[in-house]
Amino acid sequence: MASPRHDASLPRRLHALWRSPRIPALAAGAVAACGFQPLALWPLTLLGIAVLLELVARSRRPREAFALGWFFGLGHFALGNNWIATAFTYQANMPAWLGGIAVVLLATYLTLFPALACLTARLLVQRRIPAPPPETDTRPSLPFLPLALAFAATWIVTEWLRGWLFTGFAWNPLGIALLGSFESRGLALLSPWIGSYGLSGLLCLLAALPGIFVRLAAPRGTAGRLACALPPLAILGGLATLLSLPDPWAHRAEGTVRYTLVQPDIRQEFIDDPRQFEASFIKLAQLSLPQVPGRRRMVFWPESGLGDYIRDGYPPYVYRMFTYAGDPKLARERIGRVIGPYSRLMTGAVDLVMKGEDNLAARNSVTVLDGGGDILASYSKAHLVPFGEYLPLRGLLEPVGLSRLVPGTLDFWPGPGARTLDLGRYGRAGVQICYEIVFSGAVVDPAHRPDYIFNPSNDGWFGAWGPPQHLAQARLRALEEGLPVLRATTTGISAVIDADGIVRNFVPRHTAGRLDGFIPPAHEPTLFARLGNAIPLALAGILSLLSLSMVALRSRRR
Repeated sequence: MASPRHDASLPRRLHALWRSPRIPALAAGAVAACGFQPLALWPLTLLGIAVLLELVARSRRPREAFALGWFFGLGHFALGNNWIATAFTYQANMPAWLGGIAVVLLATYLTLFPALACLTARLLVQRRIPAPPPETDTRPSLPFLPLALAFAATWIVTEWLRGWLFTGFAWNPLGIALLGSFESRGLALLSPWIGSYGLSGLLCLLAALPGIFVRLAAPRGTAGRLACALPPLAILGGLATLLSLPDPWAHRAEGTVRYTLVQPDIRQEFIDDPRQFEASFIKLAQLSLPQVPGRRRMVFWPESGLGDYIRDGYPPYVYRMFTYAGDPKLARERIGRVIGPYSRLMTGAVDLVMKGEDNLAARNSVTVLDGGGDILASYSKAHLVPFGEYLPLRGLLEPVGLSRLVPGTLDFWPGPGARTLDLGRYGRAGVQICYEIVFSGAVVDPAHRPDYIFNPSNDGWFGAWGPPQHLAQARLRALEEGLPVLRATTTGISAVIDADGIVRNFVPRHTAGRLDGFIPPAHEPTLFARLGNAIPLALAGILSLLSLSMVALRSRRR
Protein backbone atom coordinates (compact mmCIF):
# COMPACT_ATOMS: atom_id res chain seq x y z
CA MET A 1 0.00 0.00 0.00
CA ALA A 2 1.38 3.41 -0.99
CA SER A 3 2.20 5.87 1.73
CA PRO A 4 0.14 9.07 2.12
CA ARG A 5 3.21 11.04 1.13
CA HIS A 6 3.51 9.07 -2.09
CA ASP A 7 -0.23 9.44 -2.81
CA ALA A 8 0.05 13.21 -2.55
CA SER A 9 3.10 13.41 -4.86
CA LEU A 10 1.15 13.37 -8.14
CA PRO A 11 -1.18 16.28 -7.22
CA ARG A 12 1.83 18.18 -5.91
CA ARG A 13 3.70 17.62 -9.16
CA LEU A 14 0.72 18.68 -11.26
CA HIS A 15 0.30 21.74 -9.09
CA ALA A 16 4.02 22.53 -9.42
CA LEU A 17 3.83 22.14 -13.20
CA TRP A 18 0.82 24.44 -13.35
CA ARG A 19 2.62 27.06 -11.27
CA SER A 20 5.89 26.67 -13.17
CA PRO A 21 6.86 29.25 -15.82
CA ARG A 22 6.58 26.58 -18.53
CA ILE A 23 2.80 26.95 -18.78
CA PRO A 24 3.03 30.73 -19.34
CA ALA A 25 5.77 30.05 -21.91
CA LEU A 26 3.49 27.61 -23.76
CA ALA A 27 0.67 30.18 -23.73
CA ALA A 28 3.05 32.97 -24.82
CA GLY A 29 4.08 30.88 -27.84
CA ALA A 30 0.48 30.40 -28.95
CA VAL A 31 -0.26 34.08 -28.37
CA ALA A 32 2.78 35.09 -30.46
CA ALA A 33 1.51 32.95 -33.38
CA CYS A 34 -1.66 35.08 -33.50
CA GLY A 35 0.38 37.82 -35.14
CA PHE A 36 0.66 35.73 -38.30
CA GLN A 37 -1.95 35.63 -41.05
CA PRO A 38 -4.89 35.24 -41.16
CA LEU A 39 -5.38 36.76 -37.69
CA ALA A 40 -2.58 39.35 -38.11
CA LEU A 41 -2.87 40.45 -34.44
CA TRP A 42 0.72 41.76 -34.40
CA PRO A 43 0.57 43.24 -30.84
CA LEU A 44 0.08 39.68 -29.59
CA THR A 45 3.37 38.62 -31.19
CA LEU A 46 5.12 41.42 -29.31
CA LEU A 47 3.34 40.40 -26.13
CA GLY A 48 4.29 36.74 -26.51
CA ILE A 49 7.98 37.53 -27.04
CA ALA A 50 7.93 40.06 -24.18
CA VAL A 51 6.56 37.37 -21.83
CA LEU A 52 9.20 34.89 -22.98
CA LEU A 53 11.97 37.42 -22.37
CA GLU A 54 10.70 38.10 -18.85
CA LEU A 55 10.57 34.39 -18.11
CA VAL A 56 14.10 33.83 -19.39
CA ALA A 57 15.35 36.80 -17.38
CA ARG A 58 13.96 35.15 -14.23
CA SER A 59 15.12 31.61 -15.03
CA ARG A 60 17.22 29.92 -12.36
CA ARG A 61 19.67 28.13 -14.63
CA PRO A 62 20.43 27.62 -18.33
CA ARG A 63 18.49 24.38 -18.65
CA GLU A 64 15.37 26.17 -17.40
CA ALA A 65 15.84 28.80 -20.12
CA PHE A 66 16.09 25.96 -22.67
CA ALA A 67 12.84 24.44 -21.35
CA LEU A 68 11.09 27.81 -21.52
CA GLY A 69 12.07 28.19 -25.18
CA TRP A 70 10.95 24.63 -25.88
CA PHE A 71 7.49 25.15 -24.38
CA PHE A 72 7.19 28.52 -26.14
CA GLY A 73 8.02 26.85 -29.46
CA LEU A 74 5.50 24.07 -28.89
CA GLY A 75 2.62 26.53 -28.53
CA HIS A 76 3.97 28.79 -31.25
CA PHE A 77 4.49 26.25 -34.01
CA ALA A 78 1.51 24.03 -33.19
CA LEU A 79 -0.90 26.95 -33.63
CA GLY A 80 0.94 28.72 -36.45
CA ASN A 81 1.25 25.53 -38.55
CA ASN A 82 -2.20 24.09 -37.80
CA TRP A 83 -2.98 24.23 -41.54
CA ILE A 84 -0.78 21.15 -42.08
CA ALA A 85 -3.49 18.99 -40.50
CA THR A 86 -5.87 19.95 -43.32
CA ALA A 87 -3.62 18.28 -45.89
CA PHE A 88 -4.33 14.87 -44.36
CA THR A 89 -8.03 15.19 -45.21
CA TYR A 90 -7.26 15.13 -48.97
CA GLN A 91 -5.54 11.74 -49.25
CA ALA A 92 -6.65 8.20 -48.57
CA ASN A 93 -3.37 6.49 -47.68
CA MET A 94 -3.30 7.67 -44.05
CA PRO A 95 -6.11 8.50 -41.59
CA ALA A 96 -7.11 12.16 -41.31
CA TRP A 97 -6.58 12.17 -37.53
CA LEU A 98 -2.88 11.67 -38.18
CA GLY A 99 -2.79 15.31 -39.30
CA GLY A 100 -3.09 16.61 -35.75
CA ILE A 101 -0.28 14.31 -34.64
CA ALA A 102 1.85 15.51 -37.57
CA VAL A 103 1.39 19.13 -36.48
CA VAL A 104 2.52 18.33 -32.93
CA LEU A 105 5.47 16.21 -34.12
CA LEU A 106 6.67 18.97 -36.44
CA ALA A 107 6.26 21.53 -33.66
CA THR A 108 8.24 19.27 -31.33
CA TYR A 109 11.16 19.37 -33.75
CA LEU A 110 10.88 23.10 -34.45
CA THR A 111 10.86 23.88 -30.72
CA LEU A 112 14.59 23.19 -30.67
CA PHE A 113 15.28 26.51 -32.38
CA PRO A 114 13.61 28.90 -29.89
CA ALA A 115 14.94 26.66 -27.09
CA LEU A 116 18.49 27.11 -28.40
CA ALA A 117 17.89 30.86 -28.75
CA CYS A 118 16.83 31.16 -25.11
CA LEU A 119 19.64 28.94 -23.85
CA THR A 120 22.37 30.72 -25.81
CA ALA A 121 21.11 34.20 -24.89
CA ARG A 122 21.12 33.30 -21.21
CA LEU A 123 24.61 31.80 -21.39
CA LEU A 124 25.95 34.90 -23.15
CA VAL A 125 24.59 37.21 -20.47
CA GLN A 126 25.36 35.01 -17.48
CA ARG A 127 29.01 34.40 -18.27
CA ARG A 128 30.39 36.90 -15.80
CA ILE A 129 27.54 37.15 -13.33
CA PRO A 130 28.10 35.21 -10.10
CA ALA A 131 25.44 32.62 -9.24
CA PRO A 132 23.33 33.26 -6.12
CA PRO A 133 24.46 31.63 -2.89
CA PRO A 134 23.14 28.05 -2.63
CA GLU A 135 21.34 28.75 0.64
CA THR A 136 19.14 31.43 -1.00
CA ASP A 137 16.08 30.75 -3.11
CA THR A 138 16.17 34.01 -5.03
CA ARG A 139 16.24 33.86 -8.78
CA PRO A 140 19.44 35.16 -10.46
CA SER A 141 19.23 38.75 -11.60
CA LEU A 142 20.03 38.88 -15.31
CA PRO A 143 20.67 42.34 -16.79
CA PHE A 144 17.67 42.83 -19.04
CA LEU A 145 19.06 45.06 -21.80
CA PRO A 146 22.06 42.80 -22.52
CA LEU A 147 19.69 39.82 -22.41
CA ALA A 148 17.36 41.48 -24.92
CA LEU A 149 20.27 42.18 -27.29
CA ALA A 150 21.58 38.64 -26.94
CA PHE A 151 18.11 37.18 -27.43
CA ALA A 152 17.56 39.16 -30.65
CA ALA A 153 20.95 37.95 -31.91
CA THR A 154 20.37 34.30 -31.09
CA TRP A 155 16.85 34.38 -32.52
CA ILE A 156 18.24 35.64 -35.84
CA VAL A 157 20.82 32.85 -35.97
CA THR A 158 18.49 30.05 -34.93
CA GLU A 159 15.77 31.20 -37.33
CA TRP A 160 18.36 31.22 -40.12
CA LEU A 161 19.38 27.69 -39.10
CA ARG A 162 15.72 26.62 -39.20
CA GLY A 163 15.63 27.81 -42.81
CA TRP A 164 18.19 25.29 -44.10
CA LEU A 165 19.03 22.62 -41.51
CA PHE A 166 17.66 19.18 -42.56
CA THR A 167 16.37 20.75 -45.82
CA GLY A 168 14.86 23.62 -43.82
CA PHE A 169 11.43 24.74 -42.73
CA ALA A 170 11.48 28.53 -43.08
CA TRP A 171 7.72 29.02 -42.78
CA ASN A 172 6.54 32.06 -40.78
CA PRO A 173 9.67 33.90 -39.69
CA LEU A 174 8.83 35.92 -36.59
CA GLY A 175 9.34 39.28 -38.32
CA ILE A 176 6.52 38.60 -40.77
CA ALA A 177 4.16 39.93 -38.09
CA LEU A 178 5.60 43.39 -38.89
CA LEU A 179 4.38 43.20 -42.50
CA GLY A 180 1.44 45.53 -42.99
CA SER A 181 -1.80 45.27 -44.91
CA PHE A 182 -1.91 44.68 -48.68
CA GLU A 183 -1.27 48.41 -49.27
CA SER A 184 1.35 48.83 -46.55
CA ARG A 185 4.82 47.44 -45.89
CA GLY A 186 4.87 48.20 -42.18
CA LEU A 187 8.33 47.82 -40.65
CA ALA A 188 9.03 45.22 -43.33
CA LEU A 189 10.12 48.21 -45.42
CA LEU A 190 13.50 47.56 -43.73
CA SER A 191 13.76 44.03 -45.17
CA PRO A 192 15.57 45.18 -48.36
CA TRP A 193 18.45 46.05 -46.00
CA ILE A 194 18.25 43.52 -43.17
CA GLY A 195 16.22 40.64 -44.63
CA SER A 196 13.40 38.75 -42.95
CA TYR A 197 15.69 37.27 -40.29
CA GLY A 198 16.95 40.73 -39.38
CA LEU A 199 13.31 41.79 -39.20
CA SER A 200 12.71 39.02 -36.67
CA GLY A 201 15.58 40.35 -34.56
CA LEU A 202 14.05 43.82 -34.73
CA LEU A 203 10.72 42.45 -33.49
CA CYS A 204 12.51 40.87 -30.52
CA LEU A 205 14.03 44.25 -29.64
CA LEU A 206 10.64 45.97 -29.92
CA ALA A 207 9.12 43.34 -27.64
CA ALA A 208 11.85 44.07 -25.08
CA LEU A 209 11.01 47.79 -24.86
CA PRO A 210 8.34 47.50 -22.14
CA GLY A 211 10.70 45.48 -19.93
CA ILE A 212 13.52 47.95 -20.47
CA PHE A 213 11.42 51.02 -19.65
CA VAL A 214 9.74 49.35 -16.67
CA ARG A 215 13.17 48.77 -15.20
CA LEU A 216 14.19 52.35 -15.89
CA ALA A 217 11.03 53.59 -14.18
CA ALA A 218 11.27 51.30 -11.14
CA PRO A 219 13.23 53.62 -8.81
CA ARG A 220 11.38 56.75 -9.88
CA GLY A 221 8.21 58.45 -8.71
CA THR A 222 4.85 58.40 -10.48
CA ALA A 223 5.78 61.22 -12.85
CA GLY A 224 9.04 59.50 -13.78
CA ARG A 225 7.26 56.23 -14.44
CA LEU A 226 4.72 57.93 -16.68
CA ALA A 227 7.55 59.64 -18.57
CA CYS A 228 9.29 56.30 -19.07
CA ALA A 229 6.05 54.75 -20.35
CA LEU A 230 5.63 57.33 -23.11
CA PRO A 231 8.44 56.22 -25.48
CA PRO A 232 7.31 52.59 -25.89
CA LEU A 233 3.69 53.73 -26.28
CA ALA A 234 4.74 56.23 -28.95
CA ILE A 235 6.77 53.56 -30.77
CA LEU A 236 3.88 51.10 -30.72
CA GLY A 237 1.47 53.79 -31.92
CA GLY A 238 3.76 54.62 -34.83
CA LEU A 239 4.07 50.93 -35.65
CA ALA A 240 0.29 50.55 -35.68
CA THR A 241 0.10 53.41 -38.19
CA LEU A 242 2.77 51.88 -40.41
CA LEU A 243 1.00 48.52 -40.44
CA SER A 244 -2.46 49.83 -41.27
CA LEU A 245 -2.25 52.91 -43.49
CA PRO A 246 -1.42 52.81 -47.23
CA ASP A 247 2.28 53.27 -47.82
CA PRO A 248 2.92 56.83 -49.12
CA TRP A 249 6.48 55.98 -50.25
CA ALA A 250 5.63 52.95 -52.37
CA HIS A 251 6.23 53.31 -56.11
CA ARG A 252 3.22 52.87 -58.40
CA ALA A 253 4.98 52.66 -61.77
CA GLU A 254 3.72 50.29 -64.46
CA GLY A 255 5.90 47.96 -66.49
CA THR A 256 5.82 47.20 -70.20
CA VAL A 257 4.96 43.48 -70.28
CA ARG A 258 1.25 42.67 -70.22
CA TYR A 259 0.04 39.72 -68.20
CA THR A 260 -3.02 37.56 -67.67
CA LEU A 261 -2.93 35.65 -64.39
CA VAL A 262 -5.49 32.87 -63.93
CA GLN A 263 -7.02 31.32 -60.82
CA PRO A 264 -9.39 28.52 -61.95
CA ASP A 265 -10.63 27.54 -58.45
CA ILE A 266 -10.05 23.84 -58.99
CA ARG A 267 -10.78 22.31 -55.59
CA GLN A 268 -8.29 19.90 -54.09
CA GLU A 269 -10.67 16.94 -54.09
CA PHE A 270 -10.89 17.15 -57.91
CA ILE A 271 -7.40 18.22 -58.89
CA ASP A 272 -5.87 14.74 -59.22
CA ASP A 273 -8.98 13.01 -60.55
CA PRO A 274 -8.44 12.16 -64.27
CA ARG A 275 -12.19 12.35 -64.79
CA GLN A 276 -12.00 16.06 -63.96
CA PHE A 277 -9.00 16.95 -66.15
CA GLU A 278 -11.05 18.08 -69.12
CA ALA A 279 -13.42 20.20 -67.03
CA SER A 280 -10.42 21.79 -65.32
CA PHE A 281 -8.81 22.58 -68.66
CA ILE A 282 -12.01 24.20 -69.92
CA LYS A 283 -12.01 26.43 -66.83
CA LEU A 284 -8.42 27.48 -67.48
CA ALA A 285 -9.13 28.05 -71.16
CA GLN A 286 -12.20 30.22 -70.63
CA LEU A 287 -10.29 32.42 -68.20
CA SER A 288 -7.26 32.75 -70.49
CA LEU A 289 -8.73 33.82 -73.83
CA PRO A 290 -7.20 37.07 -75.17
CA GLN A 291 -9.41 40.08 -74.67
CA VAL A 292 -7.75 42.00 -77.51
CA PRO A 293 -6.56 39.84 -80.43
CA GLY A 294 -2.98 40.47 -81.50
CA ARG A 295 -1.84 41.90 -78.16
CA ARG A 296 1.39 40.50 -76.76
CA ARG A 297 1.13 39.17 -73.19
CA MET A 298 2.34 36.63 -70.64
CA VAL A 299 -0.21 34.15 -69.35
CA PHE A 300 0.30 32.51 -65.95
CA TRP A 301 -1.36 29.26 -64.88
CA PRO A 302 -0.99 27.70 -61.41
CA GLU A 303 0.77 24.63 -60.13
CA SER A 304 -1.25 21.41 -60.52
CA GLY A 305 -3.80 23.04 -62.81
CA LEU A 306 -2.81 21.22 -66.00
CA GLY A 307 -3.59 17.50 -66.08
CA ASP A 308 -1.94 16.72 -69.44
CA TYR A 309 1.56 15.38 -69.93
CA ILE A 310 2.86 17.75 -72.58
CA ARG A 311 6.42 16.49 -73.12
CA ASP A 312 7.32 13.99 -75.82
CA GLY A 313 9.12 10.72 -75.24
CA TYR A 314 6.95 8.90 -72.71
CA PRO A 315 5.48 5.43 -73.36
CA PRO A 316 2.11 5.50 -75.17
CA TYR A 317 0.21 4.15 -72.15
CA VAL A 318 1.04 7.33 -70.19
CA TYR A 319 -0.58 9.55 -72.80
CA ARG A 320 -3.60 7.29 -73.26
CA MET A 321 -4.43 7.61 -69.57
CA PHE A 322 -3.71 11.26 -68.90
CA THR A 323 -3.23 13.33 -72.07
CA TYR A 324 -5.71 15.05 -74.39
CA ALA A 325 -6.32 12.82 -77.42
CA GLY A 326 -3.44 10.63 -76.23
CA ASP A 327 -0.98 12.91 -78.01
CA PRO A 328 1.22 15.51 -76.25
CA LYS A 329 1.64 17.49 -79.48
CA LEU A 330 -2.12 17.87 -79.86
CA ALA A 331 -2.38 18.82 -76.17
CA ARG A 332 0.24 21.57 -76.64
CA GLU A 333 -1.36 22.87 -79.83
CA ARG A 334 -4.72 23.09 -78.09
CA ILE A 335 -3.11 25.21 -75.36
CA GLY A 336 -1.52 27.40 -78.02
CA ARG A 337 -4.89 28.05 -79.66
CA VAL A 338 -6.31 29.10 -76.27
CA ILE A 339 -3.64 31.70 -75.46
CA GLY A 340 -3.25 32.97 -79.04
CA PRO A 341 -0.23 33.43 -81.32
CA TYR A 342 1.13 36.54 -79.56
CA SER A 343 1.10 35.12 -76.04
CA ARG A 344 3.50 33.09 -73.96
CA LEU A 345 2.27 30.74 -71.23
CA MET A 346 4.00 29.72 -68.00
CA THR A 347 2.16 26.79 -66.45
CA GLY A 348 2.72 24.31 -63.69
CA ALA A 349 3.18 20.79 -65.05
CA VAL A 350 4.41 17.37 -64.02
CA ASP A 351 7.33 15.89 -65.97
CA LEU A 352 8.26 12.23 -65.69
CA VAL A 353 11.70 10.67 -65.32
CA MET A 354 11.59 7.53 -67.45
CA LYS A 355 13.95 4.66 -68.15
CA GLY A 356 12.46 2.70 -70.98
CA GLU A 357 8.93 1.75 -69.94
CA ASP A 358 9.67 2.31 -66.26
CA ASN A 359 8.64 5.50 -64.49
CA LEU A 360 11.45 6.26 -62.03
CA ALA A 361 10.25 9.56 -60.59
CA ALA A 362 8.56 12.85 -61.41
CA ARG A 363 9.53 16.50 -61.43
CA ASN A 364 7.32 19.38 -60.34
CA SER A 365 7.94 21.81 -63.18
CA VAL A 366 6.98 25.04 -64.87
CA THR A 367 6.86 24.84 -68.66
CA VAL A 368 6.87 27.80 -71.05
CA LEU A 369 4.80 27.42 -74.24
CA ASP A 370 4.31 29.75 -77.19
CA GLY A 371 1.15 30.29 -79.25
CA GLY A 372 2.08 27.43 -81.55
CA GLY A 373 2.34 24.95 -78.71
CA ASP A 374 6.12 24.70 -78.77
CA ILE A 375 8.03 24.30 -75.49
CA LEU A 376 10.44 27.21 -75.07
CA ALA A 377 11.88 26.61 -71.60
CA SER A 378 11.24 24.83 -68.32
CA TYR A 379 12.16 24.87 -64.65
CA SER A 380 12.01 22.03 -62.12
CA LYS A 381 11.32 22.65 -58.45
CA ALA A 382 14.49 22.35 -56.38
CA HIS A 383 13.25 22.67 -52.80
CA LEU A 384 10.80 19.82 -52.36
CA VAL A 385 8.43 19.33 -49.44
CA PRO A 386 9.29 16.35 -47.19
CA PHE A 387 6.30 14.00 -46.86
CA GLY A 388 4.52 16.11 -49.49
CA GLU A 389 6.58 15.43 -52.62
CA TYR A 390 8.89 12.75 -51.33
CA LEU A 391 9.01 10.38 -48.37
CA PRO A 392 12.23 10.66 -46.35
CA LEU A 393 13.68 7.33 -45.23
CA ARG A 394 11.17 5.55 -47.45
CA GLY A 395 12.62 2.10 -46.69
CA LEU A 396 11.88 2.59 -42.99
CA LEU A 397 8.65 4.59 -43.04
CA GLU A 398 6.70 2.97 -45.87
CA PRO A 399 6.52 -0.48 -44.18
CA VAL A 400 4.87 1.10 -41.11
CA GLY A 401 2.11 2.67 -43.20
CA LEU A 402 3.43 6.19 -43.79
CA SER A 403 3.19 7.74 -47.23
CA ARG A 404 3.55 11.10 -48.87
CA LEU A 405 0.51 13.36 -49.16
CA VAL A 406 0.66 13.84 -52.95
CA PRO A 407 -1.01 10.87 -54.69
CA GLY A 408 1.26 8.20 -56.13
CA THR A 409 4.06 6.03 -54.84
CA LEU A 410 7.02 7.53 -56.70
CA ASP A 411 8.96 10.42 -55.26
CA PHE A 412 9.57 13.73 -56.97
CA TRP A 413 13.18 14.55 -57.82
CA PRO A 414 14.63 18.04 -57.25
CA GLY A 415 15.81 20.39 -59.96
CA PRO A 416 19.13 22.28 -59.99
CA GLY A 417 18.00 25.40 -58.09
CA ALA A 418 17.03 29.01 -58.79
CA ARG A 419 17.41 30.03 -62.42
CA THR A 420 16.21 32.74 -64.77
CA LEU A 421 14.34 32.01 -67.99
CA ASP A 422 15.06 34.61 -70.67
CA LEU A 423 11.83 35.04 -72.66
CA GLY A 424 13.01 37.91 -74.85
CA ARG A 425 10.38 40.64 -75.23
CA TYR A 426 8.35 38.93 -72.49
CA GLY A 427 11.04 39.59 -69.90
CA ARG A 428 13.41 37.53 -67.79
CA ALA A 429 11.39 35.31 -65.47
CA GLY A 430 12.60 33.80 -62.21
CA VAL A 431 10.56 30.82 -61.08
CA GLN A 432 9.83 29.59 -57.55
CA ILE A 433 7.24 26.84 -57.32
CA CYS A 434 4.92 26.91 -54.30
CA TYR A 435 6.88 26.33 -51.05
CA GLU A 436 10.19 27.49 -52.59
CA ILE A 437 9.19 31.14 -52.20
CA VAL A 438 9.50 30.98 -48.38
CA PHE A 439 13.30 30.58 -48.36
CA SER A 440 14.87 33.97 -47.79
CA GLY A 441 17.99 34.59 -49.85
CA ALA A 442 17.48 31.54 -52.08
CA VAL A 443 14.84 32.58 -54.63
CA VAL A 444 16.92 34.30 -57.31
CA ASP A 445 19.90 33.36 -59.45
CA PRO A 446 22.24 36.25 -58.51
CA ALA A 447 24.30 35.84 -61.69
CA HIS A 448 21.21 36.33 -63.89
CA ARG A 449 18.82 38.64 -62.09
CA PRO A 450 15.25 38.32 -63.42
CA ASP A 451 12.71 41.05 -64.10
CA TYR A 452 10.05 39.28 -62.04
CA ILE A 453 9.41 36.07 -60.10
CA PHE A 454 6.63 33.68 -61.04
CA ASN A 455 5.33 31.70 -58.05
CA PRO A 456 2.73 29.11 -59.14
CA SER A 457 1.20 27.24 -56.24
CA ASN A 458 -1.48 24.81 -55.16
CA ASP A 459 -2.64 26.07 -51.75
CA GLY A 460 -5.87 24.08 -51.78
CA TRP A 461 -4.34 21.64 -49.28
CA PHE A 462 -3.88 24.13 -46.52
CA GLY A 463 -7.20 25.28 -45.16
CA ALA A 464 -7.86 28.86 -44.12
CA TRP A 465 -4.50 29.64 -42.48
CA GLY A 466 -1.96 28.38 -45.02
CA PRO A 467 -2.81 30.49 -48.11
CA PRO A 468 -2.64 33.95 -46.46
CA GLN A 469 0.59 32.97 -44.68
CA HIS A 470 2.04 31.84 -48.01
CA LEU A 471 1.09 35.13 -49.66
CA ALA A 472 2.70 37.13 -46.84
CA GLN A 473 5.98 35.28 -47.35
CA ALA A 474 5.87 35.97 -51.09
CA ARG A 475 5.51 39.66 -50.23
CA LEU A 476 8.64 39.49 -48.08
CA ARG A 477 10.61 37.98 -50.96
CA ALA A 478 9.45 40.81 -53.25
CA LEU A 479 10.65 43.35 -50.68
CA GLU A 480 13.98 41.64 -50.03
CA GLU A 481 14.88 41.20 -53.68
CA GLY A 482 13.27 44.36 -55.07
CA LEU A 483 11.38 42.25 -57.61
CA PRO A 484 7.68 41.86 -58.43
CA VAL A 485 6.14 38.46 -57.67
CA LEU A 486 3.19 37.00 -59.57
CA ARG A 487 1.34 34.21 -57.73
CA ALA A 488 -1.05 31.98 -59.66
CA THR A 489 -2.78 29.44 -57.44
CA THR A 490 -5.48 26.86 -57.99
CA THR A 491 -7.86 28.07 -55.26
CA GLY A 492 -6.31 31.32 -54.03
CA ILE A 493 -4.92 33.63 -52.94
CA SER A 494 -3.53 34.63 -56.37
CA ALA A 495 -1.90 38.05 -56.47
CA VAL A 496 0.34 40.50 -58.27
CA ILE A 497 2.90 41.92 -55.82
CA ASP A 498 5.09 44.82 -56.81
CA ALA A 499 8.77 45.27 -55.92
CA ASP A 500 7.75 47.18 -52.75
CA GLY A 501 5.76 44.22 -51.43
CA ILE A 502 2.44 45.96 -52.12
CA VAL A 503 -0.37 43.76 -53.45
CA ARG A 504 -1.49 45.51 -56.64
CA ASN A 505 -4.33 43.10 -57.37
CA PHE A 506 -5.56 39.73 -56.15
CA VAL A 507 -8.22 37.05 -56.52
CA PRO A 508 -9.60 35.88 -53.14
CA ARG A 509 -9.82 32.26 -52.06
CA HIS A 510 -12.37 29.94 -53.64
CA THR A 511 -13.08 32.33 -56.49
CA ALA A 512 -12.47 31.69 -60.18
CA GLY A 513 -11.03 34.76 -61.85
CA ARG A 514 -8.27 36.39 -63.84
CA LEU A 515 -6.08 39.43 -63.40
CA ASP A 516 -4.91 41.58 -66.32
CA GLY A 517 -2.44 44.43 -66.41
CA PHE A 518 1.25 45.22 -66.76
CA ILE A 519 3.89 43.39 -64.71
CA PRO A 520 5.24 45.98 -62.22
CA PRO A 521 8.85 47.04 -62.84
CA ALA A 522 11.77 45.75 -60.80
CA HIS A 523 13.93 47.96 -58.57
CA GLU A 524 17.67 48.07 -58.68
CA PRO A 525 19.18 45.18 -56.67
CA THR A 526 18.67 45.80 -52.97
CA LEU A 527 21.43 45.51 -50.41
CA PHE A 528 19.95 42.19 -49.35
CA ALA A 529 19.80 41.02 -52.99
CA ARG A 530 23.55 41.72 -53.23
CA LEU A 531 24.71 40.26 -49.91
CA GLY A 532 21.92 37.91 -48.83
CA ASN A 533 21.78 36.50 -45.32
CA ALA A 534 25.29 37.67 -44.53
CA ILE A 535 23.56 40.91 -43.46
CA PRO A 536 21.25 39.54 -40.73
CA LEU A 537 24.04 37.25 -39.50
CA ALA A 538 26.39 40.23 -39.25
CA LEU A 539 23.64 42.10 -37.40
CA ALA A 540 23.39 39.17 -34.97
CA GLY A 541 27.14 39.37 -34.42
CA ILE A 542 26.97 43.09 -33.65
CA LEU A 543 24.10 42.60 -31.17
CA SER A 544 26.03 39.80 -29.46
CA LEU A 545 29.13 41.96 -29.10
CA LEU A 546 27.06 44.80 -27.67
CA SER A 547 25.48 42.42 -25.18
CA LEU A 548 28.84 40.99 -24.08
CA SER A 549 30.33 44.48 -23.78
CA MET A 550 27.51 45.61 -21.51
CA VAL A 551 27.91 42.49 -19.36
CA ALA A 552 31.66 43.10 -19.10
CA LEU A 553 31.15 46.73 -18.07
CA ARG A 554 28.59 45.67 -15.49
CA SER A 555 31.01 43.10 -14.03
CA ARG A 556 33.82 45.66 -13.73
CA ARG A 557 31.59 48.09 -11.87
CA ARG A 558 30.91 45.39 -9.32
